[in-house]
Amino acid sequence: MNAQVVLITNVEQFVGRPVAVELATRGATVVCHDRSFTDGEIARDFAAEFPGFTVIRAQQPAGIVAAATDACGRIDVMICNDAGAAIRAPIESASPDDMRSALEDMVVFPFELSSAVTPQMKKRRRGKILFITSATPLRGLPNYSMYVTARGAANALTVSLARELGRDNIQVNAIAPNYVESPTYFPPELVNDPDALARMTRNIPLGRLGRADELAALVAFYASDKSDFITGHVMPFAGGWA
Repeated sequence: MNAQVVLITNVEQFVGRPVAVELATRGATVVCHDRSFTDGEIARDFAAEFPGFTVIRAQQPAGIVAAATDACGRIDVMICNDAGAAIRAPIESASPDDMRSALEDMVVFPFELSSAVTPQMKKRRRGKILFITSATPLRGLPNYSMYVTARGAANALTVSLARELGRDNIQVNAIAPNYVESPTYFPPELVNDPDALARMTRNIPLGRLGRADELAALVAFYASDKSDFITGHVMPFAGGWA
């Protein structure tokens, strides 16, 4: 992974931080975007905490890609670490506005990022796009139709882009987690509640939650040249739940 330039979106959410640290440890040049970086102080604090990372304050997909490319010359790997609210609502009361928001955050945003980064990858005839999605569409989840639908669309985008971009030697894959410790979906206050933990783990064949560092290691594999013959793969990371 030495000398690779990796762009990670929404780095303060989901599994962004552990992924960024793992890739940097393996020698990648890490470029980080987050929605919170519109606040200059937050962006400066993050840059101070991770002095080796490049921080991008642009927010629109084309601007994010342009800023990362200007800073580092190119993008070899784009990791869409997308997160959106997992709103619980039966279908008869689910809000169309919430559905639109879920699609915007977890489908339209990575779609636009992919559109922006693809031309430079095609020109070099090399690149990787990796979506961090969810295992929930692989089984379905009652009362979470908005979240599951958006994640399912992102998984479908993965497969479609892989077929489209394979001739240009661009690999497109997705990692589909569930039951992984993260500040967004399974934060410490939930994981440290014995009753809540027991309810969750009885649904998982392996009997425990996944760790973010385990997922980060899998991301590193997909970002490396060891995965050059893998594309269009939606990899469940859910302890056997999916």
